[in-house]
Amino acid sequence: MSLYFILMVGTLAGPLLLSFDKKVHFYTNWKPLFTATLIVAAVYLIWDELYTQWGVWGFNPEYLQGWYLGNLPIEEICFFLFVPYACIFVYECLKAYFPNLKLKKLAGIFAFSISILCLVLSIIYLENLYTSAASIVALALTIWLYYRRKVKWYADFILAFLVIQIPFFFVNGALTGMFTPEPIVWYKEVEIMGPRWVSIPVEDTIYNYGFLLLVFFFYKKFKKRKG
Repeated sequence: MSLYFILMVGTLAGPLLLSFDKKVHFYTNWKPLFTATLIVAAVYLIWDELYTQWGVWGFNPEYLQGWYLGNLPIEEICFFLFVPYACIFVYECLKAYFPNLKLKKLAGIFAFSISILCLVLSIIYLENLYTSAASIVALALTIWLYYRRKVKWYADFILAFLVIQIPFFFVNGALTGMFTPEPIVWYKEVEIMGPRWVSIPVEDTIYNYGFLLLVFFFYKKFKKRKG
């Protein structure tokens, strides 16, 4: 089993095994979760495929199974399916065990901060394909969902997103070469702005924020429809 695949299995294993917890009963949310994930993953995999073709990023075959869909290794496809599961599982656990948390101020501070950051980055690094695209998407989604639609779940999403940054730091770190001689996923330096969290490009955090925020939107939409 490849290192990348082991990381993805590890990302999914804990949340999946705990999905039958009596207080959370996360398995009852599988249908809206899977529907939301497939919709958003389809869009992001197209983005992923194009950027791989253009050389914005790529994958080290030394750490892969060798199975591909187009230019994307099977492990990369699993990333877009397994990571949302883990994030939304954390969200449902936080809601179940800490139902009275007041997070309105956190949501406002985060939304304002991420909006200003993404606006500045999208202007300064407009020619950097990864930086500009990730920033523009994150900015557009924040304006649309938080400022325009004023969704009530944004604060809960932000808390879950911040919590999962702890395990994701090690997962993304492993993908970007924190523990290996060469990275599993590499980036073309001229398409990123440069600063990293140890080995993780700052853009990865912005990219994951936009990706998971969009999954969350569809998840809440389909869950409400189910209810």
